[in-house]
Amino acid sequence: MSSAARRNFRFDIYRVSPHNAHMPFTKLGLSPAVLDGVKAMGYVDPTPIQLRAIPLIMAGRDVIGSAQTGTGKTAAFALPILSKMDKHEPQPRLLVLEPTRELAAQVETAVRDFARFTNLRVAVIFGGVGYGKQNDALRNGVDILVATPGRLLDHLQQGNCRLDRVQHVVLDEADRMLDMGFLPDVRRILEKCPRQRQTSLFSATIPPAIETLIQWAMHNPETVEIGARRTPAETVKHVIYPVSDTQKTDLLLALLDRVHYESVIIFCRTKHGADRVAQLLKRSNHAVAVLHSNRTQSEREQALRGFRDGRFEVLVATDIAARGLDISNVSHVINYDVPHHPEDYIHRIGRTGRAEASGDAFTLMVAEDSNHVFAIERFISQKIQRVKLENFNYTYTALFEADKPGQTGGYTGSARAVRVHGGYHFAPGRRRRR
Repeated sequence: MSSAARRNFRFDIYRVSPHNAHMPFTKLGLSPAVLDGVKAMGYVDPTPIQLRAIPLIMAGRDVIGSAQTGTGKTAAFALPILSKMDKHEPQPRLLVLEPTRELAAQVETAVRDFARFTNLRVAVIFGGVGYGKQNDALRNGVDILVATPGRLLDHLQQGNCRLDRVQHVVLDEADRMLDMGFLPDVRRILEKCPRQRQTSLFSATIPPAIETLIQWAMHNPETVEIGARRTPAETVKHVIYPVSDTQKTDLLLALLDRVHYESVIIFCRTKHGADRVAQLLKRSNHAVAVLHSNRTQSEREQALRGFRDGRFEVLVATDIAARGLDISNVSHVINYDVPHHPEDYIHRIGRTGRAEASGDAFTLMVAEDSNHVFAIERFISQKIQRVKLENFNYTYTALFEADKPGQTGGYTGSARAVRVHGGYHFAPGRRRRR
C-alpha cells in the first residue's frame, strides 16, 4: 500500500498471540445457535483466517482479509456477523457482495447452513435467471442478502428492496470485482447503505483502485493476512511441460491418460478455447463439464453439481472457476493455456491442494508463453521446474534447450506426472476409472 494511503487511514496487521493460537470455536464469543450450526457442519477447530478475523468482527472492527483459497473465509465473516444479528427482522441487515453468480450461490448456501438453528432468513440475488423467486424472497423479508452488484442495482431501482437498515457489509473477492468492472456499481450500492455500519473486505490483492475503495468505504480497518499472497500452497506440486504448439492437445491427452487423478480442472484462456478442449476430451471418452460465462445459469449449476458429485471427472473452465468456488477433492489442475496475469496462476493452482490436502498442477507452455511464464516466476520468486513426459514422441522446440542468459528456460528433467497415495511420484500410472 502506498505511503499516502497509509497516512489517510489506519491499516493494522492483526496477529495471533500464543495464548489464543489454538482457541476453539466455543471460546470466540459466538452465539449458541451459531455454534450449533458450526457443530452440525462438522467444524472442529477454526482455521487461521477464522481465528484472527472472528474476534475482530465480534468486536465491531472493520476488517480487510487476505488468505489463500480453501482457508474458510466465508465462515470467518459469516459466523461472527450471524452471532451479532440475534433474531429475524424484515429488512436486510447483512449485505454480501460477490463478483459471480456461482460465488453468490455458494456463499448463500454456506450462510444458510451456518444459520440453520436461527430464525434468520437468507436470500441470494444474481443475474441470468428470472426475477420471480427473488422478488418473492424480498417481499417476504430477509435478514441476509447475498448478491451480485448488477442484479442488486436492478432490484434497488425497481424498488424491490432497501438497504437503509444494513448494519454489516461484506465485499468478497474485491479484486475480482475490480477486474470485472463492478467497482462503480459497488460504490453506488454502498451509497444506499448507512454510513454507520461494519464493513469487511476480502481480496487476494490490494491494487490502487481497491485502496481508494478502502479509504472511502471503511473506517480504521484491521488487516488479517494469512500466508504470502505470492506463494503457491506448499501442498501443491507444480511443474511446466514445454511443448510445441502443434502437440499441445496431444500432450494434454497423454497426461490425462497416464495420470492417477480423482478429478481435474483444465483452465483455458478463452471461452472458445474451453469449448474446443471440452469437445476434444469428449471425443476421447472423458466425462467432461464446461464452465464459462457464456453458459446459461442452469448449465453452470449442472456443471458444478456434476463435477462435485463425480459424474464428470474433468471440468474445463475459464478463470471464472479460479477463485472462491468451493470445489473440494480436486487432485489435479492443468493450465492448458498459461494465464496472462501472475495472480491468476496462484488462484488457478490453488484449486487443488486445498485445506492442506496435496495436489498437482501442470502448465503446458508453448514458445509464445515464455514472457508470461517468466512473469509468473518473478511474481512467486521461484523457478518452476520444466519436465518432459517420458515416452511421448515430442516434436523439437527451442524450449527444450538448456537455460542460457537471455533465453527461454529449458526443461530440467523427465517426468510422467503421476500423483500417488502418500506423496508425489513422477512415474507410470493410469487414472482411476469410475
